[in-house]
Amino acid sequence: MSGFAYHVDESGQATRCEIKQALDIDHGFVWVHLTTNNEHAQAWLSDVAKLDDYLVDALTATETRPRCEQFGEGALLNMRGRSDDEMVSSDPLASVRIWAVAGRVISVTRKTLKAIKLVEECVEAGQVRDPGDLITEFATAITSDLDPDVAQLGDDLDECETSLDNEKIFELRRTVTRVRVQSIGYRRFLAPQRTALEKLSTLQVGWLGDDDRLHLSAAADRAARMAEELESIRERSALTHEALTDLRAEQIDQRALIISIVAMIFLPLTFLTGLYGMNVRGLWLADRPWAFDAIIGICVLTAVSVTTYFVRRHWLRG
Repeated sequence: MSGFAYHVDESGQATRCEIKQALDIDHGFVWVHLTTNNEHAQAWLSDVAKLDDYLVDALTATETRPRCEQFGEGALLNMRGRSDDEMVSSDPLASVRIWAVAGRVISVTRKTLKAIKLVEECVEAGQVRDPGDLITEFATAITSDLDPDVAQLGDDLDECETSLDNEKIFELRRTVTRVRVQSIGYRRFLAPQRTALEKLSTLQVGWLGDDDRLHLSAAADRAARMAEELESIRERSALTHEALTDLRAEQIDQRALIISIVAMIFLPLTFLTGLYGMNVRGLWLADRPWAFDAIIGICVLTAVSVTTYFVRRHWLRG
């Protein structure tokens, strides 16, 4: 188990301290953050922090989704944000689980969350004075970090839509597939995250001020906008993929048509040359010295005639 702890006094001055000493501080505001994926965190949360078994399980669960629940004067909040660690496409966002009561916040992550560093900077700058401020900074940092990534997905899809070309089908399909998979993974968590933030902003707890509720509502609105943008990207990706599939089908049909036309051009020529390739008596002009030139001329004339017919019918266009 690893992590850190901060003690913030009444003036907003933050001091970094040891985790084992943090819970003994009885004044100001204490933030304890744990980064773990083992059983030591469960033992510390249960034996040292004295949390209920339900809260311990919720803070250390392997699989989580964004949610918010109130327990007395405390609140349990799960959120998802971008991570510095490598994530799978089906689970692209790392979780942060937060338990907040008056004067104390305990947060737990299993992956390195980008927002942690931003929140630490706010704490050290004296911008955090209570649990409401800290959770607000978490919500703002996570949504602010995600917003450019979601916007980039939209820009990538815009480029694909404006550059549909037969010569770039495979490259465009890879890009569209990547955008679609990533947008689905993001939306899976952003939609419930909006609900969780909205619910948190309405909780009747004394440590959540009016300004905190406004900032939480703003973060929820931003999450809602990103979820709507991701839904739009998902639908546009499906349409773009269908357009690329149609282009690929047209390309295959065109090539198949060209192959068929070439086969039809050479069909009479193959018949003629095969006929005169037989070693039998009675073939027309077989005993003439200029017969070879005549057969070649007939083949050329036949090929030109068939090709001209197809060109006039526009079957060789494109």
